[in-house]
Amino acid sequence: MAKGWYVLHTFTGHENKVEKFIRILMADGSLGEAVVDVKVPSEEVVEVKNGKKRTVNRKFLPGYILVEMDLPERGWKIPCGAIRKIQGVTGFVGTGQNSKPQPISPEEAKSILQKTGAIKTERRVQAKQDFNVGEEVRIIDGPFESFKGTIEVVNQEKGKLRVMVGIFGRSTPVEVNFSQVDRG
Repeated sequence: MAKGWYVLHTFTGHENKVEKFIRILMADGSLGEAVVDVKVPSEEVVEVKNGKKRTVNRKFLPGYILVEMDLPERGWKIPCGAIRKIQGVTGFVGTGQNSKPQPISPEEAKSILQKTGAIKTERRVQAKQDFNVGEEVRIIDGPFESFKGTIEVVNQEKGKLRVMVGIFGRSTPVEVNFSQVDRG
């Protein structure tokens, strides 16, 4: 038996229901010792709306659940069949209905689990914001706190802005995170 993380495809919006049902099956022994853990991949995101920040938990792989299983060579069909029969489950990623699921690589699993916070690492909370080039902003955190400037570049992937601020009478580019600025 080899323990590994498997990706289960579900209907979007059914991830939490499926996770809950798998946990019930784990508790009542229906899955035997095959299923070790279940996770819905989600991360904390800081949303800024109307100048107010709030942290929310967002699924970053909608429609997918991670299931840690220790599948035996024989008898793997019983736990996998029980999981596949759960309402909202379409199947394991990368396998057919009658074939044994294949785990994702340890590197992929580690990457996803780090992003969810299940494996401790330097965790970044992502900021969700809609800034536009040319917009005026005020820096509210960091070494340039209370400076005002104009957005020159928006990098959505990294959650960063390049803002042109006036320092000693000269326009200077400053890179800041979305969470470090406020409109106006």
